[in-house]
Amino acid sequence: MAIVTDRSGHKYCELHRGNSSPLGATVFPGGVNFSVFARDCTAVELLLFDDPDDGVPSRIITLDPRRNRTYHYWHIFVPDVGPGQLYGYRVAGPFVPQRGLRFDPGKLLIDPYGRAVAVPKGYDRSLACVPGDNTAWALKSVVADPRGYDWEGDVPLKRAYAATVIYEMHVAGFTKHPSSGVSEEKRGTYAGLIEKIPYLVELGVTAVELLPVFQFDRDDAPNGLHNFWGYSPVSFFSPHAAYSSRQDPLGPLDEFRDMVKALHKAGIEVILDVVFNHTTEGDHNGPTVCFRGFANDVYYSLDPDGNYLNYTGCGNTMNANHHVVRRLIIDSLHFWVKEMHVDGFRFDLASILSRDGEGRPLKNPPILWDIESDPALAGIKLIAEAWDAGGLYQVGSFIGDSWKEWNGEFRDDVRRFLKGDNGVVSRFAARLLASPDIYGHQEREPEQSINFVTCHDGFTLNDLVSYTRKHNEANGEDNRDGSDLNLSWNCGYEGPSKDPALESLRNRQVKNFLAVTLLALGTPMILMGDEVRRTQLGNNNAYCQDNEIGWFDWNDLERHADVLRFTRELITTKIRHSDPAMADKALNRLLGQARLEWHGVRLGSPDWSHESHSLALTAWSMSRRVVFHFMLNAYWRPLWFHLPSPDRLPGREWYRWIDTALPSPEDIVHWDHAPAVQEDRYLLTARSLVVLVARRF
Repeated sequence: MAIVTDRSGHKYCELHRGNSSPLGATVFPGGVNFSVFARDCTAVELLLFDDPDDGVPSRIITLDPRRNRTYHYWHIFVPDVGPGQLYGYRVAGPFVPQRGLRFDPGKLLIDPYGRAVAVPKGYDRSLACVPGDNTAWALKSVVADPRGYDWEGDVPLKRAYAATVIYEMHVAGFTKHPSSGVSEEKRGTYAGLIEKIPYLVELGVTAVELLPVFQFDRDDAPNGLHNFWGYSPVSFFSPHAAYSSRQDPLGPLDEFRDMVKALHKAGIEVILDVVFNHTTEGDHNGPTVCFRGFANDVYYSLDPDGNYLNYTGCGNTMNANHHVVRRLIIDSLHFWVKEMHVDGFRFDLASILSRDGEGRPLKNPPILWDIESDPALAGIKLIAEAWDAGGLYQVGSFIGDSWKEWNGEFRDDVRRFLKGDNGVVSRFAARLLASPDIYGHQEREPEQSINFVTCHDGFTLNDLVSYTRKHNEANGEDNRDGSDLNLSWNCGYEGPSKDPALESLRNRQVKNFLAVTLLALGTPMILMGDEVRRTQLGNNNAYCQDNEIGWFDWNDLERHADVLRFTRELITTKIRHSDPAMADKALNRLLGQARLEWHGVRLGSPDWSHESHSLALTAWSMSRRVVFHFMLNAYWRPLWFHLPSPDRLPGREWYRWIDTALPSPEDIVHWDHAPAVQEDRYLLTARSLVVLVARRF
């Protein structure tokens, strides 16, 4: 029988055996069933608390291995408790690191399946890294019952990729800056993001891709800084508590769902950046918070001596293809889809999920096929960052039919071409057409390629054209952190400048990057703030900058109103305009089905040479009712481009839609107001992009 010890030390028998399924803390009439996986341990205690800062539990329930254990699952039903109850576990067992066993009965552990986490005011990560009792300073799990929320008929939107524009953003960083206009108590929260939905709607994006919202350890950063991005998870089920404006432990659950519901009402999907490749527990010097204390050798990939394999660069690697971890990941995805209504997932370092427990790549990784074939995930967006820190690079070869991929080749080749590198023109052309050299063998739709030039990891778009070198001094690592391969160009001067000519060039380059990203075949993704030239002052690894370096400065809307307008017009046209004969098709699909003709500055003579910096493309719709003519001059001098004869065109006239060298509002115009182009050739300013359109009205 389980033995219960109350705060006064009184012991009495607990007669409720409980069940091994479901895992976690599940609310039933009359009480809660607790179940956790803990292989190889010798004893398990369930601790109940009244307050997150309590150092002494209100009750300690010692589980009986004969009555409260089934196989490797420890379980008990506790009557008269319910949602909001704080709890944690203490697990005893052998400490034999060379066998992968690292039990520590002094550590309070959160539930791997806990739906909410309470963070004490005195939380101290360091105390979880050394021997001893850390109860008063440890995270606590919270009993939750997700079934009671009123979704008001909400369901995931399941928008087609062809009509999708992704906006990668940070929940807190979006509204933390005082200029956001969000009330102080809601800045940096799910509720604060809700207040800014009208901005997202006006911008035109159709999906937000949120940097990690799983509960993470803010203190997982060196030099007294704080982890801001959230790539240090402690729980795969709990929304991050600090992103909630509510004070009660269950507030984050409802506030997150309020946000999802509000975004759906605005027609915007919610994609989560999920981290199943490692946890905040790190290597042998890291804290014991959860998984390590229950079954270290199950949850983590270890070498034969029990040392942590590190294919993530973060100290440990999840053993994703172990059957227990596979179930954990699938159950987590089900929770976020069924209970939290998210529309998709972007898997951080997804190639980790294709490795076995010893780090070897698998031809048919079970967890990836589990996700691919799961009926509950059918129609849910699945996006892979198809590489890892151990050198595995799977862009173009990631398994399955449902997965889309962050196209790192798009990022690199577009950067190289637009900054004027030699030997890139043919690769750049392939990127415009959804990278057939990478994906063509799979006969996949163009949207297989998630096209991006910038993301959270690296320079912002403004910094890409303002800095040639990274400037990460604020991170406290002597500028050693962050990538040295930025493929950036400062346009002739390092950092901010008030030189009008230099700023004009940078503005033009920003618009070039935005236009290529949003017009190329594939699924476009832009980074939060790139539409207003948000800067991180040259920091290309701002993971620990929870300050103005990492925040969206809303004053940029006025400072760079022309770039904002350019982005809005571009997205609006991409999503809404289509060939009248194909009214149900977005521009992305229209271009994907067009007949293509390549040119250089002369018609029919594309220059694929090593020194080429120019390219032109004519795209004829299948109905021949719409024709586009794209011209790109990445050369440092103006170039004349010859135009196809208007006699072949619908309407017999070219109209200028985009010219990134022109001042706003002439840089991009509505098709109905586009000025006619009368000449048979067009002068492209150095480093500019022009798109002409002809159509039958």
